[in-house]
Amino acid sequence: MTRFLIRRLLASIPVLLGIVVVTFVLARLLPGNPCVAELGEKATQAQCAQFNHREGLDKPIPVQLGKYLNKVAHADLGASFRQRRPVTTLLAERLPVTVELSIAALIIAVLIGIPLGVFAAYRHNTLADASAVVVANVGVSMPIFWLGLMLQYVFAVTLKRSPLGLPPSGRLDPGIIATPFFERWGVHANGVFRFVSRLLILNGILAWKWAIVGNALRHLVLPAVTLSTIPLAIIARMTRSSLLDTLGLDYVRTARAKGLGEFLVVIKHALRNALLPVVTIVGLQLGSLLGGAILTETIFNITGVGQTLYEAIGARDYSVVQGFTLVVAIGFVVLNLLTDIVYTVLDPRVRVT
Repeated sequence: MTRFLIRRLLASIPVLLGIVVVTFVLARLLPGNPCVAELGEKATQAQCAQFNHREGLDKPIPVQLGKYLNKVAHADLGASFRQRRPVTTLLAERLPVTVELSIAALIIAVLIGIPLGVFAAYRHNTLADASAVVVANVGVSMPIFWLGLMLQYVFAVTLKRSPLGLPPSGRLDPGIIATPFFERWGVHANGVFRFVSRLLILNGILAWKWAIVGNALRHLVLPAVTLSTIPLAIIARMTRSSLLDTLGLDYVRTARAKGLGEFLVVIKHALRNALLPVVTIVGLQLGSLLGGAILTETIFNITGVGQTLYEAIGARDYSVVQGFTLVVAIGFVVLNLLTDIVYTVLDPRVRVT
């Protein structure tokens, strides 16, 4: 296992390097001028020349790329043109928001999608199966921006004064401050502790602030449900398809012939092997959620990775685009590695050396 992990990590280095290079070059080939985006359309040539010299944009692209790679090698992702803040600081603030939202959405998708797929496969060619397929197709085809607005209207406007009323935006109610958990212990910390403290639910649990945990969960429901619809539908359809193939294999018929109950046959024997392609889909969906929650974050006024990337691309803020893209790519590599490890747990026939 150790050799396998080392090989995969070494193989991921060229992938990440290629992503950095491609993102760096494409960002500079896109139409638009960072100077105009920063200073406005009335910026003079002298002002733009001064801006480009200060930011190093007057150098040839290969020279800029070399300097950027040298910074990355020293864990320096540069600074934002617009906000005049290090990209690592922006990541520490925005990434936990998207991580929390993505994990919540994926939990909803898995907890509903897999049972829905199992139910549809077990009741194949029945009304229940057809209904589950319709639900999955609706989930895939339903626009996120429309669903988010409809959920806001129903739960934040129509049912506002009922027990089902939910907040329409933000992460906490106005006036509520989530004190970092480590300050409760009298510790002043940075790095990982700061990152964890911005995961409001986890921070509330570690700080024993259950009112904050409950408030953060209420704010997370609508955006998480909105973001989970597409992965939920994909997971349900993949589970149904994979389980149908598995239920027709000889060992499943043998288990039934031995007199085992349907629950054991479907869950213990068939589902475990059917989950291999589902695990792949789950890993890919989580990676996609980390980098693609732009619409959801915009609708619910949540400043995470997606919204920050969108604003940075429009402003030609190269450092932010490159830094956030690199982090999302690293997330994909880590998730693929974890997926391979889960394979060995689900199916002992898969060996890694």
